[in-house]
Amino acid sequence: MGKFWLVSLPAAGNKQDRLNHVKGALAASSSPLADVSNFIIPDLKVGTLDSLVKLSDDLAKIDAAAEVSSNKLVDLMKTLLNGDVKQVEATLVVGNRSTDDFVRSFSWNAMKYRIDKPLREIVDAIQQEVAQIDSTMKARANAYNQIKGNLQAMERKMTGNLSVRSLVEIVRKEHFVLDSEYLTTLLVAVPRQSYQLWESSYETLTQMVVPRSTQKIAEDEEYGLFTVTLFQRVADEFTNKCRELKFTPREYKFDEKDLEQTKRQRQELQTLEKEHWGQLLRLTKTNFSELFACWVHIKAVRIFVESVLRYGLPPDFVVAAIEPTAPKHEKKIRTVLNGYFNAGGLGGVVGKDSKELDQEFEEMSLIAGVEKEFNAYVSFPLAFKMQ
Repeated sequence: MGKFWLVSLPAAGNKQDRLNHVKGALAASSSPLADVSNFIIPDLKVGTLDSLVKLSDDLAKIDAAAEVSSNKLVDLMKTLLNGDVKQVEATLVVGNRSTDDFVRSFSWNAMKYRIDKPLREIVDAIQQEVAQIDSTMKARANAYNQIKGNLQAMERKMTGNLSVRSLVEIVRKEHFVLDSEYLTTLLVAVPRQSYQLWESSYETLTQMVVPRSTQKIAEDEEYGLFTVTLFQRVADEFTNKCRELKFTPREYKFDEKDLEQTKRQRQELQTLEKEHWGQLLRLTKTNFSELFACWVHIKAVRIFVESVLRYGLPPDFVVAAIEPTAPKHEKKIRTVLNGYFNAGGLGGVVGKDSKELDQEFEEMSLIAGVEKEFNAYVSFPLAFKMQ
C-alpha cells in the first residue's frame, strides 16, 4: 500500500476550487510532488463542542486499534501465503479494489453508517465491528495454529537422527523376538564412530545377552540403529550400561498397528490442516476488506472532527488524499500546504504570516506538553507495509 496523508483545508465556500488549487500546486507539473484525490466526507452530525473534544480523544485510540488489527491480518495473510508479497497484495483487497484505489475513490458507506446518526453512535458501531472481527480472527487463527502445530510435531517425530526420531516407519516384525516368555529385543542407536565398540562390547555389557544377536537395521549420517536380544530380567541393567558408553537405547514396543495408525493420523491432520488453511485464507480476505473499510471510515470521522475543532462551524473544508510520489518530496509538500495559510491563501487563518503561525504552533506544542510538529492544516497518515 502507498503512503497517504489525509489532509483537510478550509474551503472558503468553494471545495472544488480549493481542491483544484492543491492539485495545481502538487500534481500539475511534469515532476509532481504528489498525487491528489478528493476524499469525500458527507456532512456528519456535529453535536456539541464538548462531545467533539471527548470524541477526538477516543478516536485517536480507536484509530490506533484499527491499524493494529489491520496489520495483524496482513501478517496473518503473509504467513498463510509463505511471505509472497505480490500474492498478499493481490489477495488483500477491499471489495474488488486495491487498498490504494479504495482510499483514492473513498465513498462514505451511508447504508451502513447513516449520517443522520450522532457521531458517537457511528463510531461505537465501527468500533464494535472492529472488535468483533478481531475476536473472530483470533479464535480462528488459534484453531488453525493448533492443528498446524500438531501436524508439525508429528512430522518432527519422523525427522531427526535415529537417536530421537520415530521408529514406526523403520522397524519391521522380523526385527523382534515376539511372544517370548523370557526374551526381549531392544533397539539401540549407536554413533557411527562407535560401531566397533558396540560390536565388541554388547555381548558382555551384562549377563544373559544372546550372542551374535545384534543386527543393524537402519543408518543415517550420525547413527546406526541396532537390535540386540537378551533376557527380559537384565533389560534395565543393559540399558544403563549402554548409556554409560554413550549408546542411546530407544524405548519401543513393536505393534503391527502402529504404522497404519500413524499414517492414518498424519493423513487426517494433513487433510484437516489444508481445510482450515483454506477457510482461514478466505476469512482473512473477507474480514480484511471489512476491517480496512472500518479503519478508513474511522479516519474520515477523525479528520472531520478535528477539522470542525480547528476551523470552526459550520463545517466548511475540503479533504484530500495526498500520496507523495517520493519520500524526498514530503518536506516540500508540507511547505506548500502550510503556505496556503499565509495571507491570500486558502483562508481559515488568513492574514497570519509564517512567523505568527510558527509562534502559534510552538505555543500549542507547549500546551500539549509534547514535542510535535503542528501544521496549519489537519492531517493524518494512512499507510501500512505489506513487505
